[in-house]
Amino acid sequence: MAPTLVAALLLQAIDTTPPPRLPRTVAIDERLAADAHLAVGDRIVLTPTPGGPGDTVIISALVRRRADPSEVARAEYRVRMHLDELQRLVGYGDRVDRFAVATPDGASTDSALRTINGAAFGFRAYRSRDIAVETSRTFVVVSRFHRAIGVITIVASAIFLLCIMLLKVDERRRDVAALRLMGISARSIIRSVMVEAALVAVVGSAVGVALGWASSQLINWHYRGVYRTPLSFALVTPSIVSLAVALSLVLGLVAGYLAAQRLVRQPPLDLLTGRHA
Repeated sequence: MAPTLVAALLLQAIDTTPPPRLPRTVAIDERLAADAHLAVGDRIVLTPTPGGPGDTVIISALVRRRADPSEVARAEYRVRMHLDELQRLVGYGDRVDRFAVATPDGASTDSALRTINGAAFGFRAYRSRDIAVETSRTFVVVSRFHRAIGVITIVASAIFLLCIMLLKVDERRRDVAALRLMGISARSIIRSVMVEAALVAVVGSAVGVALGWASSQLINWHYRGVYRTPLSFALVTPSIVSLAVALSLVLGLVAGYLAAQRLVRQPPLDLLTGRHA
């Protein structure tokens, strides 16, 4: 009787009910977490329709958006989940809208494109950079618009710089006349005015670069907060600084040369009396 009793007690102690299924995990967008006041470890319910039955999942991570220009104006939220969970939620079964394939090099990419496009009917494979170009057409137009504004600004600044140099040199006509009467050559006067103009252009370029850098930081801080993206909306790169300094130096030298030429062509006595040729 004792062994039978022990076996019966053991059978009663064994729980044959299946263990409870643990909730699945998902990763959500940082913007969704901020707007919905969610955090890692919170439980949410995913449903295909608002208010309908769904699955309870646990937030395991927050995903930060990449610096992609094509995603700046999109206000949609993103949730990353397991593939089987996504299939059950959307009811697509074994169908997908699109998927990405990683390749080790350019030759493998070309081979994969030929194979997929040749084997799949009604399906088209593209390079990721081609898709990025197509989705960034708006930013290309904006970039060209900014380039046109930059050209107009450079031309206007050149004219403004020339006018300032003409006025500045014209104020020193008596000094120039005295130098001419002392025997200083016109070439030396032109050279000194051009050196002064070059120094003014370099100093102005440094101030402009500092102002541009501060402005870009302010612009990025504002629009990153508006769109909640790490994308840089304004950049001051070494190539831009080099171009700005080179243009400023060339324009300053040209403006100084033209302004000096205007004075040295006049007789010294006319400069002293204030008469212009």
